[in-house]
Amino acid sequence: MTYWLVANPKAGDGQRDRDFWLEHLSAAGITGPECVRFDEPAWQDSVASGDVVMVAGGDGSVNTGAGLCLERDATLAVLPSGTANDFARNLALPEDPAELCRLVQVGAVQQVDVAEFDERLFLNVAHVGLGTLPARESEGSRKKLLGRFSYGVELLRSVRARRGFHAAIRCDQGYVRGRWLTIAVSSGAFFGGGNEIPGATINDGQLDVIAVKPRPLIQLLLTFVMVRLTGKSPTRTSTMIHLKGQHCRIETRKPKTITADGDEAGKTPMSVVCRPRCLTVIGPTVIRPGHREGDPV
Repeated sequence: MTYWLVANPKAGDGQRDRDFWLEHLSAAGITGPECVRFDEPAWQDSVASGDVVMVAGGDGSVNTGAGLCLERDATLAVLPSGTANDFARNLALPEDPAELCRLVQVGAVQQVDVAEFDERLFLNVAHVGLGTLPARESEGSRKKLLGRFSYGVELLRSVRARRGFHAAIRCDQGYVRGRWLTIAVSSGAFFGGGNEIPGATINDGQLDVIAVKPRPLIQLLLTFVMVRLTGKSPTRTSTMIHLKGQHCRIETRKPKTITADGDEAGKTPMSVVCRPRCLTVIGPTVIRPGHREGDPV
């Protein structure tokens, strides 16, 4: 078994770089990992079944690492170093880097879902509409200054100028159409730097589709606060809907930009399918937002 370390030097504030992780990995007993970049030629072909690909970066870098691990039947280890690190939140990874590297050395694993569309994949969330703006318009300097809060700042800056778009959404639970401010299709339970998706887990074999209608800013904020306080999607609301299913298709009147795990990923229409528990990742457990001991899972 070979350990591969892929570090994105542009991730986050740049503090958790290759040398930072090499020091902690060495202290945990993982010495001499193969240190590479995703854009270096040929090394991906050398990754073998059972190898561990350690990705030090943000969600975009982790996305690329996941695709490689699926192709080569390798194990993905996330060393959170980006702005949002939403995929890592699903796995209850230790915040202490030394403890995290010891966990990688021990090799405790989970099987998690992956969402696929148009020969691409995402681990967290794909957006159409307003939700694409943080990835498309947040400046690098603002992201470094505000961290994960830059996503919320970008949305608040833009929401007043958006009237929405027409789209039809079809999934296992039904079919809806109308004018929407944003549509999110989630594989995991977190987005935008730690915002929870009610009832979602990264290993439940389901996509969660959340669509928000154009409403006054105060109404949008009240709905957001209600979801955060209760941990559940509102059952009666004129602001948002929440659907679940293994398959989802979004069609818009005009082509709209799609972002997936923080990167631009094409235009609508978009058809998504969930591949249940197909990716092996390092992690002690899978987080279930809002789950309490004794609740059914």
